[in-house]
Amino acid sequence: MQKTTRRLLILAAACGLALAGCSKPGAATAPNTGDMSMGSASAPVKMVEYASATCPHCARFNADVFPAFKKKYIDTGKVHYTFREFLTPPNEVAAAAFLMARCAGKDKYFPAVDAVFSSQQEMAQSGDYRGVLLRIGQSMGMTETQFDACVSDEKAIKALNDRVEKAMRDQEINATPTFLMNGKKVKSGEMTMAELDAAVAEASK
Repeated sequence: MQKTTRRLLILAAACGLALAGCSKPGAATAPNTGDMSMGSASAPVKMVEYASATCPHCARFNADVFPAFKKKYIDTGKVHYTFREFLTPPNEVAAAAFLMARCAGKDKYFPAVDAVFSSQQEMAQSGDYRGVLLRIGQSMGMTETQFDACVSDEKAIKALNDRVEKAMRDQEINATPTFLMNGKKVKSGEMTMAELDAAVAEASK
């Protein structure tokens, strides 16, 4: 379980980590706004996961547990799943990753986030955050100019900060991953498939 800091991203802080050249911003697809979800909206159980792109526990859950959960519950219409972005250190990298994923397009958002999770170790070892995120963005069809404009978009950064502040204030989220079922907080920390089975069963009552 990864704790967040109370310090949120400063506007355009992505530039400070050399994530973007911060030269002339080029035209970029505007980041998608709102929740990123999958599954049937009429599913009886609504699951929300708060996660950070730089949280290793979130990445491990995404790789080891989520695929089986998706197949069993989301793909069968039993659970509607919503991924909500949160920031954990390094906040600037998490923010840039989410901005890039949103700019890639709604249909590519989850593949982009999955690629970021899979590349966490590479980023940490190399320190080349921008290079790795740019490569992922390009694999989703973005140009380097679009990527640079995307991760330094002050309006989008403010919107992300606002979503994180709302999660802290309204849901008392202070660690990732954190899971909610039908609006009730189930656990902060990784969940096993057995724990998810029990949580879905309880929420279905």
